Amino acid sequence: MKMIIVAGTPGSGKTSVLLNILPHLTWMKVKVAIVKIDCLYSDDHLRFEKAGAPTLLGLSRDMCPDHFTIYNTGAMIEFALGHAVDTLIVETAGLCHRCAPYTVNSLGLCVIDATTGPNTPRKVGPFLSTADIVAITKGDVISQAEREIFRECILEMNPGCMVVEANGLSGKGSGELANYIAQAKNMDIKEEMLRHNAPFSICTLCVGEKHVSKDYHKGIVRHLSGMQTYIGE
Repeated sequence: MKMIIVAGTPGSGKTSVLLNILPHLTWMKVKVAIVKIDCLYSDDHLRFEKAGAPTLLGLSRDMCPDHFTIYNTGAMIEFALGHAVDTLIVETAGLCHRCAPYTVNSLGLCVIDATTGPNTPRKVGPFLSTADIVAITKGDVISQAEREIFRECILEMNPGCMVVEANGLSGKGSGELANYIAQAKNMDIKEEMLRHNAPFSICTLCVGEKHVSKDYHKGIVRHLSGMQTYIGE
């Protein structure tokens, strides 16, 4: 089973890029299933189903979507195998800049919005710095000089990635991205590991504490000074 993990901030165009990729994969006879992960609501799974791809929607709700995705990786692969496909595409929620969803043998595709400014590649974390491919969207609404600066900032944070200019409206770059997906390698879920540690999810706030005062908080906490401590048994 090949697994493609698509990450990026909300509104970067992940779904639109994928919808443009699907016809190319169909033409290449690559059978895909899609899992759409979001937090509270999404109807994107209906768009994927309309495009002919078996689709599963997962809502993480109060849980970190990265942790939700990781815990349910096995179930997602079972869903794909149940539909007799060879490629599973997982679109993550993109809740925060600290998301780290890629596994070692998956193909990591980061979708990033060029209109968010040249410093954005420096602000986001592992979902860009550990990606195999970075797709730049909305580059058509900024100047050529701004596009070049944005591209260089991406390569500064991830020198080994492949950069593709994509457009969710026109379909630009979708053929190239489809080729990368078709050439992805197989993985074994039993031995698979994350490329980067996931965001922490072990403090009292994570389990429902509502008090603001630090007197009520235990677990792994990080202070404004940058110091990280563990409070508790």
